[in-house]
Amino acid sequence: MPVKRTTHRSSKGTKLYAVRDSKGRFKDIQTYKRAHAADLRRKSQTETAKKAK
Repeated sequence: MPVKRTTHRSSKGTKLYAVRDSKGRFKDIQTYKRAHAADLRRKSQTETAKKAK
């Protein structure tokens, strides 16, 4: 299951994604632009399975 990311805004207004650990502390914070681009570059398991058939 993918990690749940919550959205925030930086002081400059840039949209951010924050991933928290089990205790609720920030584990990773990255810009929405970079996170979204990485998601687009990566293929899902269903896409990979369909291509293999």
